Amino acid sequence: MEIKLLFAADNPPLSAIAAAKISGISLSFDSSLPSGSAPQFVFSNGLKLSGALVLLRYIGRIASNLNLYGKDSYQAAQIDQWLDYLPILNKGSEFEVGCSYLDTYLSTNTLLVSHDVSIADISLWAALAGIGLRWESLRKSNKKYQNLVRWYNSISSEFSALSNVLEAYVGKKGTGKPVSAKSKDQESQNESKSTGGDSKAPSRAEIDLPEAEVGKVCVRFAPEPSGFLHIGHSKAALLNKYFAEKYKGKLIVRFDDTNPAKESNEFVENLLKDIETLGVVYNAVTYTSDYFPDLMEMAENLIRQGKAYVDDTPRQQMQEERKEGIESKCRNNSVEQNLELWKEMIAGSERGLMCCVRGKLDMLDPNKSLRDPVYYRCNPMPHHRIGSVYKVYPTYDFACPFVDSVEGISHALRSSEYHDRNAQYYWIQQDMGLRKVHIYEFSRLNMVYTLLSKRKLLWFVQNGKVDGWDDPRFPTVQGIVRRGLKIEALIQFILEQGASKNLNLMEWDKLWTLNKKIIDPVCPRHTAVIEERRVLVTLTDGPEQPFTRIIPRHKKYEGAGEKCTTFTKNIWIDHADAEIISVNEEVTLMDWGNAIIKEIKKDEGGNISQLIGVLNLEGSVKTTKLKLTWLPEIEELVKLQLLEFDYLITKKKVEEEEDFLDVLNPVTKKETSAIGDANMRNLKHGEVIQLERKGYFRCDVPFLRNSKPIVLFAIPDGRQQSVLRGEA
Repeated sequence: MEIKLLFAADNPPLSAIAAAKISGISLSFDSSLPSGSAPQFVFSNGLKLSGALVLLRYIGRIASNLNLYGKDSYQAAQIDQWLDYLPILNKGSEFEVGCSYLDTYLSTNTLLVSHDVSIADISLWAALAGIGLRWESLRKSNKKYQNLVRWYNSISSEFSALSNVLEAYVGKKGTGKPVSAKSKDQESQNESKSTGGDSKAPSRAEIDLPEAEVGKVCVRFAPEPSGFLHIGHSKAALLNKYFAEKYKGKLIVRFDDTNPAKESNEFVENLLKDIETLGVVYNAVTYTSDYFPDLMEMAENLIRQGKAYVDDTPRQQMQEERKEGIESKCRNNSVEQNLELWKEMIAGSERGLMCCVRGKLDMLDPNKSLRDPVYYRCNPMPHHRIGSVYKVYPTYDFACPFVDSVEGISHALRSSEYHDRNAQYYWIQQDMGLRKVHIYEFSRLNMVYTLLSKRKLLWFVQNGKVDGWDDPRFPTVQGIVRRGLKIEALIQFILEQGASKNLNLMEWDKLWTLNKKIIDPVCPRHTAVIEERRVLVTLTDGPEQPFTRIIPRHKKYEGAGEKCTTFTKNIWIDHADAEIISVNEEVTLMDWGNAIIKEIKKDEGGNISQLIGVLNLEGSVKTTKLKLTWLPEIEELVKLQLLEFDYLITKKKVEEEEDFLDVLNPVTKKETSAIGDANMRNLKHGEVIQLERKGYFRCDVPFLRNSKPIVLFAIPDGRQQSVLRGEA
């Protein structure tokens, strides 16, 4: 019986299509249904079935030879259970919950049901594949959900048809943006109608890189080791990773170490650490300094060919002459004169220190980057890798096109701030007689209230305005991770922007909102009370002897574990809560029940000192206005230090001509003392929790001893830009 699959082009039923491909069931396709329509099977006798899961179950039943719906009724029931559960992956806030549960399950199971691939496995594959970038970034990093990733890779490699489904109906791998399924099907029909059988359908793949070929792409991420990796660099690193994977090519990490005055081994080590944190897998690590002998030889060759010269014009005068298009007095020196001065530079002599090597390009070109740029400078400082071997060092603009070409880079990704220097890049490669490298531009990532200049960030470090490059107020990878950002959120945030060339100023709110969606479904809940002016509540009918209960650390996520809560006659609440309670008001004590406040006591200054109440555990929590967090009056409570952070500057964007010192934020950190429940003694460094009614926090310093507080960093939730400004 002929079966036609009808669906909307923007919402193909991946699970049904994949099941049909695996089982060999013949379907014809029609993607003309309106957007949002449920997919349908239309049979040649006029009967119809509708709904993605209905279609999947139908295929499972008719492909009985493959046991896609199990070998017996019990296995079929298990499969149905999974099909009911898997839609959790499409709920953004619960995606991590589902992945975590599946990862645990697959740690002891090869497949979802028994030892045969079932429609439950196909449904799970389709759910993950259809999610796009979020799943792709998790899968490629392979640090989280290793069992789930293992299962996914195994299924994908076992059934080659799945990659065809992915290519045809999800489009660019990992983007989650479907190609036109209608055009895909039309091409298939055209192919089947061709008489010779050798006609080829037009290519449907969008080539994101010019002249890119699968298996032949080689890209590089080339940070200067003069600071830690920050959020701006992360975009470049992740885009290089994306294109290397997309074209099954290579990725080289190259340290652009041409300025010994700024660079150090410490920065190299931390950059490698940050690259690993981002989940970037590379094929090799190289250094521009590996090529210093070749670069010096190339510079000398250009001098001999009259394509470069040595100039002793003072730097400021040289800048003015380039601006005005005035040729240097040294431009027409003889080759012999230039070589003599070049030797002085190599020796680092007093005369040599006055000179630089410049390319002889075009001093009248409207593009000022082509007005005889500097290729080499003298610098007597020792290099962090090779010591005092050299007294001359190439500029980035000279070294980059050379090393890119000789290392076999096919596409050099550069932010659009280098746009005017692209012509210089190509000119230098042509003068050197080297293979041309394609430049691919993307927009620089700029964040509000944020400085990304390493020179400016270094000022904060050197002047003690922050505690180091990993300070939680810094936009470095280590800083934002220390503040509580999950790398998965950063990857999702950056890849959502793609390789756009549009310059934009991004809000931190969006990033922190993504982060909240990741941490909220899984992070444990704990309780804290602000220490200052905390108020004791005495429940006159409360337990005479304390008792305990074991309750979940997260009511909706079993994987968060359990905690022990103590119930006592006297409990602590926040002063802010006590101030808004009225006499005879019924309130809810969270995780306990209702209570009625009978009396409010105040001291001589009129401040609330104690509340007297009675329990009303039969009362409905739906009727109370106040839901209070509380802590028992016991010795086991722990000391907490809650830290909130604000932006380092008070202006959204600092223009080039502005001095950032004029817009420094006077208050960027706020410390609050609190007490916390005894379970927090077990918090680990880096663990993310939610303090009920106070927000999300990351444990920076865990419990050491009673006299030392646990240090918790507040994690923004995307709803509040500033917590401190105006409190100076």
